[in-house]
Amino acid sequence: MTQKPTIITLGNFKGGVGKTTSANLIAYNLADEGHKTLLADLDPQGNATNMMLKTKANLDGEIVSFDNTLMKSVKDEDLTQSIINITDNLDLLASASDFALYPRYMEKIKDYNERVRYLETLFNKFKDNYEYIILDTPPTIMSLFADSALYMSDWCLIVMQTHKDSFDGSKAFIDYLQEYVIDAYKAPRLDLIGILPVLIKNNAPVDDYTLTSAKEAFGEENLLNHHIRHMERIKRFPITGISTHEIYDMRVLQAYKEVTDEILERIGKGKSKWVH
Repeated sequence: MTQKPTIITLGNFKGGVGKTTSANLIAYNLADEGHKTLLADLDPQGNATNMMLKTKANLDGEIVSFDNTLMKSVKDEDLTQSIINITDNLDLLASASDFALYPRYMEKIKDYNERVRYLETLFNKFKDNYEYIILDTPPTIMSLFADSALYMSDWCLIVMQTHKDSFDGSKAFIDYLQEYVIDAYKAPRLDLIGILPVLIKNNAPVDDYTLTSAKEAFGEENLLNHHIRHMERIKRFPITGISTHEIYDMRVLQAYKEVTDEILERIGKGKSKWVH
């Protein structure tokens, strides 16, 4: 392939907001729509990896194990050793707990900006095999995992649960993108797609208040038009993997298909709709 891939990081500094589940479902929908897609799990906890491997088991009954952990692949300077095929159009760059050693391993490079840029050099060896690369990172501020992902990304999608902590995490994340990733690390392409509100409960005053506050703080046009409402089935997918057997599964997939299509629309002209 000769196309240039589009790299998207999903982010928030607050954990438990549905970021990893959203990364899985967006990657799944991109692949389902015919786009060659890689979901790259850059979180040593491996939640995206676990969910996607369970998804593969649901789809074809195959239980997959991998011989080379992501940390070993980094040391070998060949990340393809940790890539697992999930469907015809979907691959997973699988993570494992030893990837937590990555920041310490990179201390051999004295300049932090060079550490941030290093992971992109490993992705450059194979990224042109894909149309889209979705990056999932730990929900921690000022981590080499997130900095490296954001540096190599074209776009960032902020996932915000309609709770105050997640709202505050979204605000801090935007400030961090500008002050550190763009201004200090000189990320060459990074721009914001917008904010995806998720897990919104009907007739919940806190959710309604947080959503209103987000529109006022960020501008309504900077929130995606398609939101993810609270659905019990979403909470099952991290445990069971993505499944397509029941109507409740399809409702979740349809909701994320609409989100995925809006993302493609927003980035389709090569410039963000983010209004500063």
